[in-house]
Order: sequence, then C-alpha cells, then structure tokens
Amino acid sequence: MDHEIIDGHAGTASEAFKSINRLREALMTLPFFGGGKAIWWQGCSFLGDDRTASAESVVQACAELGGELSKFPWGNVRLVISAGKADKRRSFFKALTKAGVVEEFTAWADDPRWADRAGHAAEVGLKARGKEIAHDALSALTASIGPNPRQLESEVEKLSLFVGDRTRIQIDDVEAIVTRNKQARAFALGEAFGERNLPKLLRRLDEEMWEMQFDKAKTEFGLLALLIMKVRGMLIISELLRLKYLRPDTTPQNCSAQVQRIPPEKLPEDKRYNPIGFHPYVVAKTVEHCRNYTQPELVRAMEVLLRCNRKLVGSQLETKLVLQQALVEIAGGVKLKGSSRASSARG
Repeated sequence: MDHEIIDGHAGTASEAFKSINRLREALMTLPFFGGGKAIWWQGCSFLGDDRTASAESVVQACAELGGELSKFPWGNVRLVISAGKADKRRSFFKALTKAGVVEEFTAWADDPRWADRAGHAAEVGLKARGKEIAHDALSALTASIGPNPRQLESEVEKLSLFVGDRTRIQIDDVEAIVTRNKQARAFALGEAFGERNLPKLLRRLDEEMWEMQFDKAKTEFGLLALLIMKVRGMLIISELLRLKYLRPDTTPQNCSAQVQRIPPEKLPEDKRYNPIGFHPYVVAKTVEHCRNYTQPELVRAMEVLLRCNRKLVGSQLETKLVLQQALVEIAGGVKLKGSSRASSARG
C-alpha cells in the first residue's frame, strides 16, 4: 500500500487552499501498480476557530471538501486527518462524522478533571516501579507538574530513583526533588503570601524580580496581577468557608466532592476564580491560607494592591520597593482588632 503525507499546517487562507488542493490531488492520484493508498492529512490547523479557520473563504473551501469526501469512492483508499482542534459546528466536521470515524483525544490541559488523570497516571507509573505515594505527596506532585504527561512521567522516574529502597514516597520527597514547571514556580509567590511568612514572601519577590532580567515576558504588573488573583481566590474560598460550603479541615482528597456540591449561582462565572476548575491541592492550600487572614484583612489587601498599581504607573519609585512596601503592609502589618481568624470565625 502506498503512503502519502500532506502537510495541513496553514498560517494564511492561501496556504489553507494549497493544502486542500494537495489533498485533492493525493485522493485522485492512484498508485501506478494498483493496490491501496493511505493518505495522512497531518496537523490540519484550520479546522478550529482561529483567524485563518474563521475566514469565510476557508470555511467555504472546507465545506466543499466535506461534500466531496462524503461522495468519494473510497475503495482501497484510506484517509487519516489529524488536527489539534476542530469546530464541531462546521459542515466539514459533520461530513466527516458521516463519511468515516471521528476520534477525539482530549489533552489534559483541555480537561477540567486533568488532576484526576494526572494522579492516576502517576500512581500507575509508581506502582510499576514498586512504589506508592502518600495522598498529600501525590497532590503536590500533580500541582507542581500541571497537565504535562511527559514531564510527569519523567518526575515519577526521578522520584523512584530518589527514594531508593524505600517503597513509600512522602511530600518531603516531592518538595526536595520534583522540578516545578514555570507556572508552579510563579505561584510560589502566592504560596508565601498565603502563609503570611514575610521573610519568605520577600525572598520570593526577590527571585521573581531577578528572573525578570532574563524573561522579558515577566513584568512587575504581572507579579501584581498574580498577587491580586491570589487575594481574590482567598476571598472567594473564605466566603465559601463562612457559608459552610467548604470545611476548615478540607484536604485534597475530600475537596472535589465538597466543591461539586456548591450551587453554581454561589460561584463566580470567571473561570480564573471558580474553584471547580482549581486543582484540589490548590483549593486545600487556599483553605489553609485563609486561617492566616481575616476577611477584612483580605479586603484591605485588595485596597493596598490597588494603591500599589497606581504607584507603579505614576510614581518614580523603584518598582521593587513599591511591591515590597505593599507586601510588608499586608503581610507584616498590625492585624485588625475585633476580628477573629478566618478558621475560628467558621468554627
């Protein structure tokens, strides 16, 4: 059987037309000596909803191709189409479902329950190596790696070698050896904020400011936005604790069940702050962090960060100093009197 690969990547409508035409030619060109033919339309990038895919001319061209594929005399010809994303509303996708078989492989990053998949994959990998892992260590492992199967597999192997003859992996092992991805490293600042550990918080700020010299994507406004997201998240979790939708003793293991029982109208529509989309470890840690701040302190923290934003825009002060002042005022200031800690207020 002959094989032919057609490049489906296209950055413009013109490139999309060329790819479609090459596919047509491949379908109509049979092998010289008979037999079958397999064609792979590889990495088709204009079946989703980006700018190129949404161009009217491309949509029309794909619709026409779909009609042709529906009527094509397949015989010994086989066509495989791979695409990162496909708009199921388009006539092309509907034509494919009728003419052949469509299989969807959801990436971890697109799956709201990716943490469960990652945890299962880690446990399977460790079991194959004769190891088991504590629940809190498993949650910390998946939170550090994120929805990245390859990196997770690598870290599982590294953990297994690190513990040597020991069969059980603890959270100290994860913290000692696991490489945190870029996103997880960025959240280290928020973690120190939640712990209300001022020396650690200022060290994390120094580390982030140092990395800004080499990573142009990082800015002081990005760090400020991260802190604002942290405070907003803590305010939401704090309110859910007050309403008793979450328990003060929430753990990564019992977190998901509690969150799923929360009425949707009680949760924010913005996915960035909706606990349903959070990793269970993150929710449990935020519950823990809420013990370190009262709700009035968190509201005041938002006010301090707003003033910090104004200073960053209009002040001549060094940006690092502005951020340091804000953090000292929030995490190191005098605690509000007459307000019990979040945990005791919910007891």
